[in-house]
Amino acid sequence: MAGLVDFKNEEEVKEYLDNLGVEYHYACYKEKQPDGCHRLAEYLENIKKDFVATAKVLKHNCEENGQSESCFKLGAYHITGKGGVPLDLQAAYNCFLKSCIKGGRKSLDSCHNVGLLLQDGHVNDKKPDPVAARDYYTKACDGNFSASCFNLSAMYLQGTPELPKDMSKALHYSERACKLGHVWACANASRMYKLGDGVSKDGVKAESLKNRAKELYRQQNEAEQITFGE
Repeated sequence: MAGLVDFKNEEEVKEYLDNLGVEYHYACYKEKQPDGCHRLAEYLENIKKDFVATAKVLKHNCEENGQSESCFKLGAYHITGKGGVPLDLQAAYNCFLKSCIKGGRKSLDSCHNVGLLLQDGHVNDKKPDPVAARDYYTKACDGNFSASCFNLSAMYLQGTPELPKDMSKALHYSERACKLGHVWACANASRMYKLGDGVSKDGVKAESLKNRAKELYRQQNEAEQITFGE
């Protein structure tokens, strides 16, 4: 059939991929399409393995167009110094913050990363800000991002002068993270019910949560053992 690519033919595949690159470049720089720019960045990263060129497109698309996914990925580049961009946690924070506020497919990941950087004191004059971190974790948790729910539970378990210990909230977020598939949240919630920490003792509930933790752990191990081609 006309137009179909024979993916067993190396020349046809090369021509197809080259044409994709031209298409994405045109969409980005001629048609001024933010999504086209992000596709171009993914093409340069995954097909061409040109991380320097990828970083340039991401920077353009985040700073000029405010495209959420490009901001998230540029933030990740700043975390590691990939693609020749400076390893700069403040710059990474700024990128993640843009993505978090903008919304989109990677916005919850970005909100979580903003929370991490604030909590660990990597930005804003190197002072940990647990209250602000809590707010961004809450935003991500409300969107069902399990790691943020778990981090909220841990913050309330430990407590700080700015964010006092609250076992009731710790249990609430542990159970929420557990429902979303976070192994250690299930284990923590199980222990809280077993000891009566922040809740009345409930052996049945503790056992149920422990079993869920075991099952999630088993599933994760199985998933890690699966390899392509099996």
